[in-house]
Amino acid sequence: MSNPFAAVAITKHGVEMVRNLEGQFQGTDVYYMSKFARGDEEQLGYTLFEGSVKLILPDLFKRYNGIILFISLGAVVRMIAPLLVDKKVDPAVLVIDDRGENVISVLSGHLGGANELTRQVAEVLGARAVITTASDVQGTIPVDMFGRELGWIVDSFDKATPVSAAVVNEEPVALIQETGERSWWRYNKPVPDHIRVFHSMQEAETFAFNAALVVSDRLLTAAEEERFLANGVLYRPKSLVLGMGCNRGTALEELEQEVLATLEELSLSVKSVRNIATIDLKKDETGLLALCAKYGWQLVTYTPAELNTVTLPNPSETVFKYTGAYGVSEPAALLSSGADHWLLEKKKSGNLTISVTRVAFN
Repeated sequence: MSNPFAAVAITKHGVEMVRNLEGQFQGTDVYYMSKFARGDEEQLGYTLFEGSVKLILPDLFKRYNGIILFISLGAVVRMIAPLLVDKKVDPAVLVIDDRGENVISVLSGHLGGANELTRQVAEVLGARAVITTASDVQGTIPVDMFGRELGWIVDSFDKATPVSAAVVNEEPVALIQETGERSWWRYNKPVPDHIRVFHSMQEAETFAFNAALVVSDRLLTAAEEERFLANGVLYRPKSLVLGMGCNRGTALEELEQEVLATLEELSLSVKSVRNIATIDLKKDETGLLALCAKYGWQLVTYTPAELNTVTLPNPSETVFKYTGAYGVSEPAALLSSGADHWLLEKKKSGNLTISVTRVAFN
Protein backbone atom coordinates (compact mmCIF):
# COMPACT_ATOMS: atom_id res chain seq x y z
CA MET A 1 0.00 0.00 0.00
CA SER A 2 1.60 3.22 -1.18
CA ASN A 3 -1.15 5.46 0.19
CA PRO A 4 -3.67 5.16 3.04
CA PHE A 5 -6.77 5.72 0.89
CA ALA A 6 -8.30 4.12 -2.20
CA ALA A 7 -10.82 5.97 -4.37
CA VAL A 8 -12.93 3.87 -6.73
CA ALA A 9 -15.25 4.85 -9.59
CA ILE A 10 -17.43 2.82 -11.94
CA THR A 11 -19.19 5.55 -13.98
CA LYS A 12 -18.10 8.24 -16.42
CA HIS A 13 -18.93 11.04 -13.98
CA GLY A 14 -17.35 9.10 -11.14
CA VAL A 15 -14.09 8.81 -13.06
CA GLU A 16 -14.02 12.55 -13.61
CA MET A 17 -14.52 13.17 -9.90
CA VAL A 18 -12.04 10.53 -8.73
CA ARG A 19 -9.32 11.99 -10.92
CA ASN A 20 -10.11 15.43 -9.58
CA LEU A 21 -10.04 14.16 -6.00
CA GLU A 22 -6.67 12.47 -6.41
CA GLY A 23 -5.14 15.71 -7.65
CA GLN A 24 -6.27 17.59 -4.55
CA PHE A 25 -6.40 14.99 -1.79
CA GLN A 26 -2.98 13.67 -0.84
CA GLY A 27 -2.55 9.98 -0.07
CA THR A 28 -5.12 8.55 -2.49
CA ASP A 29 -4.74 5.66 -4.93
CA VAL A 30 -7.19 5.71 -7.84
CA TYR A 31 -9.11 2.76 -9.26
CA TYR A 32 -11.67 2.78 -12.08
CA MET A 33 -13.08 0.55 -14.80
CA SER A 34 -10.85 0.00 -17.82
CA LYS A 35 -13.59 1.01 -20.28
CA PHE A 36 -13.08 4.60 -19.11
CA ALA A 37 -9.32 4.53 -19.76
CA ARG A 38 -7.82 7.73 -21.15
CA GLY A 39 -4.35 6.45 -21.90
CA ASP A 40 -2.49 8.26 -19.10
CA GLU A 41 -3.33 5.89 -16.25
CA GLU A 42 0.05 4.12 -16.13
CA GLN A 43 1.87 7.45 -16.09
CA LEU A 44 -0.35 8.75 -13.29
CA GLY A 45 -0.22 5.53 -11.28
CA TYR A 46 -3.94 4.79 -11.60
CA THR A 47 -5.22 1.21 -11.54
CA LEU A 48 -7.74 -0.04 -14.09
CA PHE A 49 -9.93 -3.09 -13.48
CA GLU A 50 -12.33 -5.28 -15.43
CA GLY A 51 -15.66 -6.65 -14.26
CA SER A 52 -17.49 -5.93 -11.03
CA VAL A 53 -15.92 -3.71 -8.39
CA LYS A 54 -17.07 -6.34 -5.90
CA LEU A 55 -14.14 -8.49 -7.01
CA ILE A 56 -11.50 -5.98 -5.86
CA LEU A 57 -13.13 -4.86 -2.61
CA PRO A 58 -11.75 -7.71 -0.43
CA ASP A 59 -8.21 -6.71 -1.39
CA LEU A 60 -8.91 -3.01 -0.81
CA PHE A 61 -10.32 -3.79 2.63
CA LYS A 62 -7.03 -5.43 3.60
CA ARG A 63 -4.73 -2.81 2.08
CA TYR A 64 -6.24 0.58 2.88
CA ASN A 65 -7.26 2.59 5.94
CA GLY A 66 -10.05 4.28 4.01
CA ILE A 67 -12.04 3.46 0.88
CA ILE A 68 -13.85 6.20 -1.04
CA LEU A 69 -16.46 4.82 -3.42
CA PHE A 70 -18.16 6.81 -6.17
CA ILE A 71 -21.00 4.28 -6.12
CA SER A 72 -24.58 4.31 -4.80
CA LEU A 73 -25.06 3.67 -1.10
CA GLY A 74 -27.33 0.67 -1.52
CA ALA A 75 -24.91 -1.11 -3.82
CA VAL A 76 -22.02 -0.46 -1.46
CA VAL A 77 -23.91 -1.80 1.55
CA ARG A 78 -24.62 -5.07 -0.26
CA MET A 79 -21.04 -5.45 -1.48
CA ILE A 80 -19.24 -4.76 1.79
CA ALA A 81 -21.59 -6.72 4.07
CA PRO A 82 -19.66 -10.02 3.73
CA LEU A 83 -16.35 -8.22 4.39
CA LEU A 84 -17.20 -6.72 7.76
CA VAL A 85 -15.26 -7.99 10.76
CA ASP A 86 -15.32 -5.50 13.63
CA LYS A 87 -15.38 -1.73 14.00
CA LYS A 88 -11.95 -1.90 15.58
CA VAL A 89 -10.37 -3.25 12.39
CA ASP A 90 -12.72 -2.44 9.49
CA PRO A 91 -11.51 0.41 7.25
CA ALA A 92 -13.36 3.68 6.86
CA VAL A 93 -15.82 3.53 3.97
CA LEU A 94 -17.34 6.57 2.24
CA VAL A 95 -19.74 6.78 -0.69
CA ILE A 96 -20.23 9.72 -3.05
CA ASP A 97 -23.19 10.12 -5.39
CA ASP A 98 -22.73 10.39 -9.15
CA ARG A 99 -23.14 14.17 -9.14
CA GLY A 100 -20.71 14.69 -6.28
CA GLU A 101 -23.28 16.45 -4.13
CA ASN A 102 -23.07 14.24 -1.04
CA VAL A 103 -20.19 12.50 0.71
CA ILE A 104 -21.63 9.90 3.09
CA SER A 105 -19.84 8.26 6.01
CA VAL A 106 -20.87 4.59 5.82
CA LEU A 107 -18.54 2.49 7.96
CA SER A 108 -16.13 2.96 10.89
CA GLY A 109 -17.14 6.55 11.49
CA HIS A 110 -15.19 6.98 14.71
CA LEU A 111 -12.50 4.35 15.20
CA GLY A 112 -11.82 4.04 11.49
CA GLY A 113 -11.90 7.79 10.94
CA ALA A 114 -14.68 7.79 8.31
CA ASN A 115 -16.43 10.83 9.76
CA GLU A 116 -13.35 13.00 9.66
CA LEU A 117 -12.42 11.65 6.23
CA THR A 118 -15.93 12.49 5.04
CA ARG A 119 -15.51 16.10 6.14
CA GLN A 120 -12.16 16.39 4.41
CA VAL A 121 -13.29 14.86 1.11
CA ALA A 122 -16.49 16.92 1.08
CA GLU A 123 -14.45 20.08 1.50
CA VAL A 124 -12.22 19.16 -1.44
CA LEU A 125 -15.16 18.34 -3.70
CA GLY A 126 -17.35 21.21 -2.53
CA ALA A 127 -19.95 18.66 -1.46
CA ARG A 128 -22.14 18.16 1.58
CA ALA A 129 -20.77 15.88 4.31
CA VAL A 130 -23.43 13.44 5.50
CA ILE A 131 -22.65 12.03 8.95
CA THR A 132 -25.25 10.18 10.97
CA THR A 133 -23.29 9.22 14.10
CA ALA A 134 -25.37 10.46 17.02
CA SER A 135 -22.52 12.04 19.01
CA ASP A 136 -21.34 14.00 15.96
CA VAL A 137 -24.82 15.16 15.07
CA GLN A 138 -25.57 16.23 18.64
CA GLY A 139 -22.14 17.72 19.23
CA THR A 140 -21.27 15.68 22.30
CA ILE A 141 -18.54 13.29 23.49
CA PRO A 142 -17.80 10.38 21.12
CA VAL A 143 -17.20 7.66 23.70
CA ASP A 144 -15.14 5.39 21.44
CA MET A 145 -12.91 8.29 20.32
CA PHE A 146 -12.75 10.38 23.49
CA GLY A 147 -9.25 11.87 23.90
CA ARG A 148 -7.84 9.93 20.96
CA GLU A 149 -6.36 13.03 19.32
CA LEU A 150 -4.61 13.71 22.64
CA GLY A 151 -3.04 10.27 22.71
CA TRP A 152 -5.44 8.72 25.22
CA ILE A 153 -6.20 5.03 24.86
CA VAL A 154 -9.26 3.09 25.95
CA ASP A 155 -8.39 0.57 28.66
CA SER A 156 -11.86 -0.94 29.06
CA PHE A 157 -14.00 -1.03 25.93
CA ASP A 158 -16.65 -3.57 26.97
CA LYS A 159 -19.20 -0.96 28.02
CA ALA A 160 -18.61 1.48 25.17
CA THR A 161 -21.99 0.84 23.54
CA PRO A 162 -24.24 1.34 26.61
CA VAL A 163 -22.12 4.29 27.78
CA SER A 164 -22.43 5.89 24.33
CA ALA A 165 -26.18 5.40 24.53
CA ALA A 166 -26.28 7.17 27.90
CA VAL A 167 -24.28 10.10 26.51
CA VAL A 168 -26.41 10.64 23.40
CA ASN A 169 -29.69 9.99 25.24
CA GLU A 170 -28.79 12.72 27.74
CA GLU A 171 -28.81 10.46 30.77
CA PRO A 172 -26.76 11.47 33.85
CA VAL A 173 -23.09 10.84 33.06
CA ALA A 174 -20.13 11.23 35.43
CA LEU A 175 -16.91 12.30 33.73
CA ILE A 176 -14.11 11.78 36.23
CA GLN A 177 -10.79 13.23 35.10
CA GLU A 178 -7.94 12.69 37.53
CA THR A 179 -5.21 13.64 35.08
CA GLY A 180 -4.60 14.25 31.37
CA GLU A 181 -5.11 17.18 29.05
CA ARG A 182 -8.07 19.42 29.83
CA SER A 183 -8.59 20.46 26.22
CA TRP A 184 -10.79 17.49 25.30
CA TRP A 185 -14.01 19.41 24.58
CA ARG A 186 -14.15 20.03 20.81
CA TYR A 187 -17.24 22.20 20.42
CA ASN A 188 -17.88 25.92 20.67
CA LYS A 189 -20.53 25.49 23.33
CA PRO A 190 -20.66 24.40 26.99
CA VAL A 191 -20.42 20.76 28.00
CA PRO A 192 -24.01 19.40 28.13
CA ASP A 193 -25.68 19.65 31.52
CA HIS A 194 -26.23 15.91 31.81
CA ILE A 195 -22.44 15.36 31.81
CA ARG A 196 -20.99 16.29 35.21
CA VAL A 197 -17.22 16.72 35.38
CA PHE A 198 -15.36 15.67 38.53
CA HIS A 199 -11.67 15.78 39.40
CA SER A 200 -11.65 12.67 41.57
CA MET A 201 -13.71 9.62 42.34
CA GLN A 202 -14.31 10.95 45.82
CA GLU A 203 -16.05 13.98 44.32
CA ALA A 204 -18.30 11.74 42.24
CA GLU A 205 -19.08 9.25 44.98
CA THR A 206 -22.53 10.61 45.82
CA PHE A 207 -23.54 11.57 42.27
CA ALA A 208 -26.32 9.42 40.82
CA PHE A 209 -25.17 8.55 37.30
CA ASN A 210 -26.16 6.03 34.64
CA ALA A 211 -22.75 5.88 33.01
CA ALA A 212 -19.20 7.01 33.70
CA LEU A 213 -16.18 8.17 31.71
CA VAL A 214 -13.03 7.76 33.81
CA VAL A 215 -9.73 9.38 32.81
CA SER A 216 -6.96 8.17 35.10
CA ASP A 217 -3.44 6.78 35.16
CA ARG A 218 -4.11 4.88 38.39
CA LEU A 219 -4.86 1.20 38.79
CA LEU A 220 -8.38 1.35 40.18
CA THR A 221 -9.33 -0.50 43.34
CA ALA A 222 -11.92 -3.26 43.19
CA ALA A 223 -14.44 -0.96 44.85
CA GLU A 224 -13.76 1.82 42.32
CA GLU A 225 -14.15 -0.57 39.40
CA GLU A 226 -17.44 -1.84 40.80
CA ARG A 227 -18.76 1.67 41.32
CA PHE A 228 -17.53 3.45 38.20
CA LEU A 229 -16.87 0.79 35.56
CA ALA A 230 -20.00 -1.34 35.97
CA ASN A 231 -21.28 0.90 33.18
CA GLY A 232 -18.20 2.93 32.47
CA VAL A 233 -15.24 3.32 30.14
CA LEU A 234 -11.70 3.85 31.40
CA TYR A 235 -9.24 6.02 29.47
CA ARG A 236 -5.47 6.16 29.93
CA PRO A 237 -3.91 9.56 29.16
CA LYS A 238 -0.19 9.76 28.51
CA SER A 239 0.54 11.36 31.86
CA LEU A 240 3.54 9.57 33.36
CA VAL A 241 7.26 10.12 32.81
CA LEU A 242 9.88 7.63 33.88
CA GLY A 243 13.28 9.09 34.72
CA MET A 244 15.88 6.36 34.35
CA GLY A 245 19.56 5.82 34.76
CA CYS A 246 21.33 2.51 34.20
CA ASN A 247 24.70 0.87 33.90
CA ARG A 248 26.02 0.46 30.39
CA GLY A 249 24.70 -2.74 28.80
CA THR A 250 21.74 -3.26 31.13
CA ALA A 251 19.44 -5.77 29.44
CA LEU A 252 15.96 -4.96 28.20
CA GLU A 253 14.53 -7.70 30.40
CA GLU A 254 15.91 -6.15 33.61
CA LEU A 255 14.75 -2.67 32.65
CA GLU A 256 11.27 -3.85 31.69
CA GLN A 257 10.83 -5.98 34.79
CA GLU A 258 11.76 -3.10 37.08
CA VAL A 259 9.53 -0.61 35.26
CA LEU A 260 6.50 -2.88 35.47
CA ALA A 261 7.16 -3.77 39.10
CA THR A 262 7.64 -0.13 40.10
CA LEU A 263 4.45 1.02 38.40
CA GLU A 264 2.50 -1.79 40.04
CA GLU A 265 3.89 -0.80 43.44
CA LEU A 266 2.70 2.75 42.81
CA SER A 267 -0.67 1.51 41.49
CA LEU A 268 -0.05 3.20 38.14
CA SER A 269 -0.83 1.93 34.64
CA VAL A 270 1.96 1.25 32.18
CA LYS A 271 -0.47 2.36 29.46
CA SER A 272 -0.20 5.92 30.78
CA VAL A 273 3.58 6.17 30.39
CA ARG A 274 4.42 8.93 27.93
CA ASN A 275 8.21 8.67 27.73
CA ILE A 276 11.48 7.81 29.40
CA ALA A 277 13.89 10.61 30.34
CA THR A 278 17.60 10.22 30.97
CA ILE A 279 21.04 11.76 30.49
CA ASP A 280 22.37 12.27 26.96
CA LEU A 281 25.17 9.80 27.69
CA LYS A 282 22.45 7.14 27.41
CA LYS A 283 20.96 8.26 24.10
CA ASP A 284 22.39 5.15 22.42
CA GLU A 285 21.80 2.74 25.32
CA THR A 286 20.57 -0.44 23.64
CA GLY A 287 18.33 -1.63 26.47
CA LEU A 288 16.59 1.73 26.89
CA LEU A 289 16.06 2.06 23.15
CA ALA A 290 14.64 -1.46 22.98
CA LEU A 291 12.30 -0.75 25.89
CA CYS A 292 11.02 2.42 24.24
CA ALA A 293 10.56 0.64 20.94
CA LYS A 294 8.58 -2.17 22.57
CA TYR A 295 6.12 0.18 24.28
CA GLY A 296 6.08 3.01 21.76
CA TRP A 297 7.73 5.50 24.12
CA GLN A 298 10.05 8.34 23.21
CA LEU A 299 13.51 8.52 24.79
CA VAL A 300 14.16 12.10 25.94
CA THR A 301 17.69 13.04 26.98
CA TYR A 302 19.31 15.98 28.80
CA THR A 303 22.86 17.22 29.15
CA PRO A 304 24.54 17.17 32.57
CA ALA A 305 24.27 20.96 32.67
CA GLU A 306 20.52 20.78 32.09
CA LEU A 307 20.09 18.11 34.76
CA ASN A 308 22.07 20.20 37.24
CA THR A 309 19.55 23.05 36.96
CA VAL A 310 17.23 20.94 39.14
CA THR A 311 17.83 21.20 42.88
CA LEU A 312 17.93 17.71 44.35
CA PRO A 313 17.32 16.78 47.98
CA ASN A 314 19.94 14.03 47.70
CA PRO A 315 22.63 14.98 45.16
CA SER A 316 25.17 12.25 44.47
CA GLU A 317 28.88 13.00 44.25
CA THR A 318 29.42 9.50 42.85
CA VAL A 319 27.01 10.09 39.98
CA PHE A 320 28.65 13.48 39.37
CA LYS A 321 32.06 11.83 39.18
CA TYR A 322 30.98 9.56 36.33
CA THR A 323 28.43 11.69 34.49
CA GLY A 324 28.94 15.34 35.40
CA ALA A 325 25.41 15.45 36.86
CA TYR A 326 24.41 15.18 40.52
CA GLY A 327 21.52 12.94 39.56
CA VAL A 328 20.00 11.42 36.44
CA SER A 329 16.62 9.80 36.95
CA GLU A 330 15.25 12.41 39.38
CA PRO A 331 16.05 15.63 37.45
CA ALA A 332 15.35 14.06 34.06
CA ALA A 333 11.86 13.06 35.17
CA LEU A 334 11.06 16.55 36.49
CA LEU A 335 12.43 18.33 33.43
CA SER A 336 10.53 16.13 31.00
CA SER A 337 7.19 16.22 32.82
CA GLY A 338 7.25 19.85 33.94
CA ALA A 339 6.24 18.65 37.40
CA ASP A 340 7.53 20.15 40.65
CA HIS A 341 7.58 16.91 42.62
CA TRP A 342 8.01 13.19 42.18
CA LEU A 343 5.52 10.38 42.60
CA LEU A 344 8.66 8.37 43.27
CA GLU A 345 11.84 10.35 43.89
CA LYS A 346 14.32 7.57 43.22
CA LYS A 347 14.45 3.82 43.48
CA LYS A 348 17.66 1.91 42.88
CA SER A 349 17.46 -1.73 41.90
CA GLY A 350 20.20 -3.82 40.36
CA ASN A 351 21.71 -1.97 37.42
CA LEU A 352 19.26 0.90 37.27
CA THR A 353 17.57 3.76 39.05
CA ILE A 354 14.06 4.92 38.33
CA SER A 355 12.02 7.99 39.20
CA VAL A 356 8.36 8.65 38.36
CA THR A 357 6.58 11.94 37.79
CA ARG A 358 3.17 12.98 36.50
CA VAL A 359 2.99 15.46 33.63
CA ALA A 360 1.93 18.94 34.72
CA PHE A 361 -1.12 19.57 32.52
CA ASN A 362 -2.46 23.11 32.29
